[in-house]
Amino acid sequence: MKKDKKPIFKLHQDKDKLFGSKNRGMTAPSNNADGDDKKKDTAKIRMIVCVILLLLIFGGFTLRLFDWQIVHGDEYKELSAASTAHTVQSDATRGEILDVGGNPLAVNETAYNIVINKVYASKDSDLNIIIINLLNTLNECGEEYIDELPISIMDGGFVFDEGSGGDVEYIESPVMLNREGLTADEIIDGLAERYHADNIEDPFTKRSVVSVRYNMEKKGFSYEQVYVVADDVSSDTVAVVSERNQTVPAVEIRTVNERVIKNGELIPHILGVVGKLNEEEYESHKDKGYGLDDEIGKFGIEAALEEYLRGKAGEKTIISDADGNIVGEEETVESKPGDTVYLTINSRIQEVAAYTIGKNIREAQRLGLQDVKNARASNAKQQSKLGEDCVAGAAVMLDVRDNSVICAASYPNYDISRYYDPDYSEYLFGDENIPMFNRAFEGAFAPGSTFKPCVATAALQENIISPGTTIHCSGVYDYYEDYVVHCLGHHGDQVLESAMAHSCNCYFAEVGRRVGITTMYMYAEKLGLGSKTGIEVYESTGVLAGRDSTTWYEGNTVQAAIGQSDNAFTPVQLATYVSTIANNGVRYRTHLVRRIVNYERSETVLYNDPEKPEIVAQTGVSQDNIDLVKEAMYAVTQTANMREMAGMYPIKMGCKTGTAENAGSDHNVFICFAPYDDPEVALCVLFEHGGRSYLPQQAACDILDAYFYDKDVDDIKKDPWKF
Repeated sequence: MKKDKKPIFKLHQDKDKLFGSKNRGMTAPSNNADGDDKKKDTAKIRMIVCVILLLLIFGGFTLRLFDWQIVHGDEYKELSAASTAHTVQSDATRGEILDVGGNPLAVNETAYNIVINKVYASKDSDLNIIIINLLNTLNECGEEYIDELPISIMDGGFVFDEGSGGDVEYIESPVMLNREGLTADEIIDGLAERYHADNIEDPFTKRSVVSVRYNMEKKGFSYEQVYVVADDVSSDTVAVVSERNQTVPAVEIRTVNERVIKNGELIPHILGVVGKLNEEEYESHKDKGYGLDDEIGKFGIEAALEEYLRGKAGEKTIISDADGNIVGEEETVESKPGDTVYLTINSRIQEVAAYTIGKNIREAQRLGLQDVKNARASNAKQQSKLGEDCVAGAAVMLDVRDNSVICAASYPNYDISRYYDPDYSEYLFGDENIPMFNRAFEGAFAPGSTFKPCVATAALQENIISPGTTIHCSGVYDYYEDYVVHCLGHHGDQVLESAMAHSCNCYFAEVGRRVGITTMYMYAEKLGLGSKTGIEVYESTGVLAGRDSTTWYEGNTVQAAIGQSDNAFTPVQLATYVSTIANNGVRYRTHLVRRIVNYERSETVLYNDPEKPEIVAQTGVSQDNIDLVKEAMYAVTQTANMREMAGMYPIKMGCKTGTAENAGSDHNVFICFAPYDDPEVALCVLFEHGGRSYLPQQAACDILDAYFYDKDVDDIKKDPWKF
């Protein structure tokens, strides 16, 4: 206040002097004197009011300080000691995966985990005692704790586990013991000292404590991150642990949602799995809120839609005092479960597809082996190449109206629900037939004659041929001496329709030569060959002859035109290709997801509307020319041999068979769209080394039965298609 008063006082004093010097010898009027007196009185009143206000303010502060320090001093002192706040995350519920009809594929079921919470056990000595008591309880209940220490006890001593090199290197690294070349005993002693467990004499107990503490450190055990000691324990174990640890708040029973796969053999290649983050995944996802102990989609839909499925963890703030006692808890962020995904897969049709391709592939192998046996018995020169080596294949069906995947089966199949079973995974990774390889989306195979509709489309649209253009077939096409093409018959003069029906190599070799490789692969790309289809999971790009070839000669073009040379496409590409023809040259994005909704299924997050399909390419082919190609594909069903096979099917279709030469028995491919007049589905069935073209057709008819006549596996088993 002194600093405020002094300038005011000085200002008034200077004013008086100033006025006095200017009016010396003059007499001021009486009314001016009265005015000066009034001004002085007003100024004094203002000063008094200001002083009173300031005194009241300082008095209020003084009273408040007295209340804080004297009246409630002890209470506020205790609260100030509770100065440590920790934020703990709660688990996020993962979204579920269902088929197009809402049938469960990967869902959540309640499980129980035993965890230790560092907020309640911050001292090493207390933590070790808690661990020992908890492990004893788990052992009595017949439960195993999570044990990842790469050292075991054998014959009373410590030994390294087989294949433990990387873990041992980590333990010896500067982030842990910072010593190299240690023995197993030295590592146990070093870790025991690190975790203040070196006073434990019993080697089993010491190793157990060290194992848990080592894994705690690896998993980032902290005030914010609890440590899971045992997962998926029984309800009986929960009861015992809860009873024995009523006074041990550090040990918690946490209810979690365990990922459960329903029918693990249905779509294993598409579904995928979730698992703990590895080091590389953690580094790339830690900024997105992932912890070391979190799970993530490893492949398939689980990985492709991770951002939708994962959900968001909640947060709870826990306040503790200097002695570690909890004095307050508050949920600051509510958890949000992940979204639920509806696929386009129809489980019933998928089951039929998986069953029938497996059955017919095994039949191809059986017949081939029988042929080999008969040939050896008769000392025949040709003893093979009719399917004895057929062990794999795939089938893909699309809804042509939006290119949604109705079924996609790959054989050999496997059970993804057993993916983390050590014995089963050893079989999976050791099987020479590679059951985990998704042949439907990743396998690229020579298409054989199924490529001929593409060549016809290009030639018609480029005005290189007309429907009546005649090309003679003598059984051999030798325009290029070094690239001679052989035909399966001597067809004579051929036009488009008859050439397609008879699959005449001479006709299409000449047409391909006239079209040229550049134009040929340009139309192939537009039709969906050698291009990714757009499905949400991993797929191969395939190979287009000419475009992707390292060297090219003119003679290679005629080989490419009949589906050989470097051409190699996936079954899903071949299904997309025939769907594009059925859709009059419009290619839609092939997809596996129908819709994504929130966990409560009350709000739609994403919807692939079948009435508004996403167009990814327009071939630019006229309706007249597309119709000519369709008619030629229908003519295939009217040939003598096809009338005894796929031509027998009661619903008209457009189709094409393909036989592709390679090492071993020929690959067999069958593509079709149906019904012919108003297409609904497109289908590709492919057998590696099938040897017999009618077997993929039988499988195709079983799948069509499942779609058009609602048959299930039991129906197909009772009444399969037989040619």
